[in-house]
This record gives sequence, C-alpha cells and structure tokens, in this order.
Amino acid sequence: MHIMGVNLWAVLVAAVATMPLGFLWYSPMLFANPWMKLMGYDPNDKAKIAEMQKSAGRSYALAFVASGLSAAVLGKIIAIASVHSVLYGMKFGFAMWLGFVTTVQLTNAVFSRQPWKLYTINTGYQLVCYLAMGAIMGAWR
Repeated sequence: MHIMGVNLWAVLVAAVATMPLGFLWYSPMLFANPWMKLMGYDPNDKAKIAEMQKSAGRSYALAFVASGLSAAVLGKIIAIASVHSVLYGMKFGFAMWLGFVTTVQLTNAVFSRQPWKLYTINTGYQLVCYLAMGAIMGAWR
C-alpha cells in the first residue's frame, strides 16, 4: 500500500525496527551505563530506575511516532530520488542524518552544555536508525 509514493508497510517496519535498535543501543551491553551517568542518573539506584521504567510506555509510544514520521519523510525523499536499493537507501539515510539530525542535536548540545560523549551516544543511535530506515525504505520501493 502506497500513499504519495511511500510504501506504508516499509514505514511501519522501519519505525518498528528502531525499537529493538534502541533497546540494544541503550542496554547495559552497549551504552546504558555511560548514558545514565551523563544524564545524571545513578545506574545503581534501583528506585530511580524503577521510576523511569514506570513512565517508559509513553516515551516509547512518542518515540515510535517520531520514528514513523522520520521513516515517512525519508521514504518520500527516497521515492522522489527513485532509489531502488538497500545501499542507496542507506546513503540517503546517512545524508539525512548528517544534514539534519546531527546539526539539530549539535545545536541543542552546545546550548544546553551537554557533554560531548552524551551527544555522540545519542547521535550515534540516530545514525544506526537512519541507516536501518534507509535500507528498509530503499529495499521496499
């Protein structure tokens, strides 16, 4: 099913794909502990972690909607550019990440005096998501 040249199934799959990527990226296997410390949370404070987990549902829902919007816009750009491959989809995903995500997050990081390492963790996650979304959107054209 396509709307305005965008495959809605690809948008859905791309949005869903960002969820396990985020679970892995921000897991103890990768960046959970440094991210929590940089955000001002104590990774050993079980009560605070439990409090964060209680409100996580709404955050995940909003993140899913944001990922869906990003995937739809990326899908439209990929459709306009007549991209029909995983690799070129990833290239467009990279370009969108580099031109928009990194610049917006960098401006926020600079003015909020965010630590560089926190910026790289968060922006790195977005890179992985945009590459995955681009691959999915390029493959499902």
